[in-house]
Amino acid sequence: MAKRNQGGKEFGALKCAQEERLNRINEEFLSDTQYEEEEDLSSKLELFKTKFMEFDLDVSGDLDIMGLKRMLEKLGAAKTHLELKRILSQVSAGETISYRDFLHMMLGKKNSILKLILMFEGMGKDKEPVVTGRPRHRSFADLP
Repeated sequence: MAKRNQGGKEFGALKCAQEERLNRINEEFLSDTQYEEEEDLSSKLELFKTKFMEFDLDVSGDLDIMGLKRMLEKLGAAKTHLELKRILSQVSAGETISYRDFLHMMLGKKNSILKLILMFEGMGKDKEPVVTGRPRHRSFADLP
């Protein structure tokens, strides 16, 4: 039990360290004159940080193809492996998306597939709850 608890503490410490790193990057963007005309930049950066951390499950500071896949699936925009690779190539030069690359994409003028999906699929918006359970019984008389 103690070993299991130790692992949770280590992960918590990693998440705190990750949040501090992302906060420092947010501060850089807040002080960058390139983005000074951006409306409500501080709250946008906070939202982007939260979403990025949600899908950076290995706390590496980068979104790999699986993190990107989970993000898009959660937003209801599942993509094939080839589509994910194309999205990665639009946003980053490597196999992962760093937080800086993510912010440049979201705040930049150039549109990428990922930016469009995140903007129009409701990043940060609460989705309507999915109705689960058995459908109610219907008869032919209920049909229009």
